[in-house]
Amino acid sequence: MFERSSSVDQRRDGQNLTSKSVRQRQRIAPLANVAKIAKPMLVMQGANDPRVPKSESDQVVAGIRANGVQTWYVVFADEGHGFLKKPNNDLRREVETVFLRKLFSPPRAVGESG
Repeated sequence: MFERSSSVDQRRDGQNLTSKSVRQRQRIAPLANVAKIAKPMLVMQGANDPRVPKSESDQVVAGIRANGVQTWYVVFADEGHGFLKKPNNDLRREVETVFLRKLFSPPRAVGESG
């Protein structure tokens, strides 16, 4: 993603980043902080995402799961960055709703139906 050049890095898109901004990005990168994640996580990824490659999401999800944290990982094979296709956006909303219901619904008592 970066090409080294003395005290300034240059991204593929030509944007110059100072060494300080590169260190800041590395410090806040999800993979660098995966050990801090302790709450259930829902990760949704476009397989064709040019900004966040699926391989990076794979690493983050593997790290979270390795820490024993409940993680849902949904990959949309025909999406890039964001969910622009209506069927995928509808499914994304449905998955979010199910995830949040499971996360925040009170536990049922033994023998309770519903």
